[in-house]
Amino acid sequence: MEVFPGGRISEVLAVRLDMGEDVLAAVEQVARDQDIHTGVIVSGIGTLDHARLHYITHTGLPSNNKFVEHEGPIELVSMDGIIADYTPHIHTAISIGDDTYMGHLEPGCRVLYLAEIAVIRLDELRLTRRTDEKTGISLLRAAE
Repeated sequence: MEVFPGGRISEVLAVRLDMGEDVLAAVEQVARDQDIHTGVIVSGIGTLDHARLHYITHTGLPSNNKFVEHEGPIELVSMDGIIADYTPHIHTAISIGDDTYMGHLEPGCRVLYLAEIAVIRLDELRLTRRTDEKTGISLLRAAE
């Protein structure tokens, strides 16, 4: 375990995405345009007409991901994650009718009617991700 203390909430941004926008690309653009080097995605709701997620398939190393795609209408039930070095890592829950799916948000999640996202900017803390040589997994680290 490693703890990264010292982050200070300096601002909360409310973001509205419109029809046809790619959720992941838009959050990354917000991070870059608003100079959010390190931040937290605390909420995300809306609707999608296409979703692309991945999830892990076993508990061994190396990890293995299964990518899945869903066609809408889709409810975007929840989103949360961390922005490190301007790059978001987001997990999500979506629902299609009575079925719920969860996983890592991938490019290709497209807004149907709207999406509303809350992003917290953290100051005095700069995080990045680096690949761990032993596991091959990209881990959160303090930026140099």
